[in-house]
Amino acid sequence: GSYYVEWLTNKMEEEAENYFKQIEELGGVVPAIKANFFQKEIANASYQYQREIENRDRTIVAVNQFEQGGQYSIPLLKIDEEVANEQMAKLNKLKEKRNNEKVKEILENLKEAANGNENVMPFIMDAVREYASIGEIMNSLKEIFGTYHEDSIF
Repeated sequence: GSYYVEWLTNKMEEEAENYFKQIEELGGVVPAIKANFFQKEIANASYQYQREIENRDRTIVAVNQFEQGGQYSIPLLKIDEEVANEQMAKLNKLKEKRNNEKVKEILENLKEAANGNENVMPFIMDAVREYASIGEIMNSLKEIFGTYHEDSIF
C-alpha cells in the first residue's frame, strides 16, 4: 500500500478516536444528544462548508466557479386550489364509503401498539387496508409520541 494512503487512514482513525473521546467525556451518546452535541457539530460543519464555498476554498461548479451568465428562475410548484378541492372531495367520499367503525377500532389498536413495545407497521398496514387516511394514521401516532421539535442551538 501507499505510504500516503496509510498516513491518511491513520489520521482519519486518530480523528475518529478523538471524536469518540469527546462523546465519552459527555457521558455517552444519550447525554451528548441531550446536550445538543451532535446538532452543534452538524451546524458547525455546515457553517464551515458554506464559508469554504463563499470564500472559494471549495469549488462547486456553476455555484461559485464556472458560473454561466444570466439569471434563470426555477418555477415553484403551486397546487391549484381546484385540484386541492377535488382531492378533498375524493377523501370525503372515501370516508363516507368505508367502514368508519372498523377504521376507528384499528386506529385504537395502532395507538395501543405504539404505546407499548410492539412493531407498529402491521397496525399501520391494517389501517391502510381499511382506507384510513395518512393524516388519521399520523394523528393517532402523534397522540402517543407527540411532535418532535428540535432544540435551537444558537
